[in-house]
Amino acid sequence: MNPRIDAVIFDWGGTLTPWHEVDLGEQWRVYAREVHGIPLDSPEISAADLAAAHDLADRIIAVEDQAWRRGREEHASARIDDILAAAGLDPDHDRALLALAAYRGFWEPHTYTDPQVKPLWEGLRDRGIRIGVLSNTIWTRDYHRGIFARDGVLDLLDGDVYSSELHVVKPHREAFEAALAAVGARPEHAVYVGDRLFEDVHGPQAIGMRAIWIPHSDLPPNQVVPVEVTPDATVHELIEILDVVDGWRAPRAG
Repeated sequence: MNPRIDAVIFDWGGTLTPWHEVDLGEQWRVYAREVHGIPLDSPEISAADLAAAHDLADRIIAVEDQAWRRGREEHASARIDDILAAAGLDPDHDRALLALAAYRGFWEPHTYTDPQVKPLWEGLRDRGIRIGVLSNTIWTRDYHRGIFARDGVLDLLDGDVYSSELHVVKPHREAFEAALAAVGARPEHAVYVGDRLFEDVHGPQAIGMRAIWIPHSDLPPNQVVPVEVTPDATVHELIEILDVVDGWRAPRAG
């Protein structure tokens, strides 16, 4: 018989959320305008105020780009508060907190959970399989869990780990070990699902997990790390994972 499957652990962005094209510069322009007290719908903005807001946004963008590059090259994690502080801001200042709310408002349309997640997770639960999440993210645990609660799937989650609370990011083995510990599973009895070959296939396979690839994210070239790997399975819809898992759990003929 095939080895049992005790847990399936999922990537978040581009996996549990459908892939979206997002103007990544605009997220920080929205933030910077709020820091400078410029309402998004303001009909009159002075050139000086607008220039100051754009300069701030450019500083944050540069710091964030460096943080993600360190993640790809050194597997070092980052947090949103650290990024803002490195750009010269006090993340706890009243205007910064208002700006963070505006920033999250910008992201809200892009964070909705794929409608197939709930039936998929319910199906895995029915099979006695635990469900986990491991995400490379600068956002907090509370923010991510709020998204799952909003979309009605938090109660189906057995364990979740976010790189913002670690010192490493995927594909570092410690990230996967933390996720496995969160769901109480050993690598040989766990599956990872994600949309990136380097982080989500190479990473879990390197520690003995199976990996399911969902190749529907149009990743920018600067986010792609070339790697030669073969997923254990490829699916184009999340719900197909149930068939893959059932096939792996079925007794072998002979």
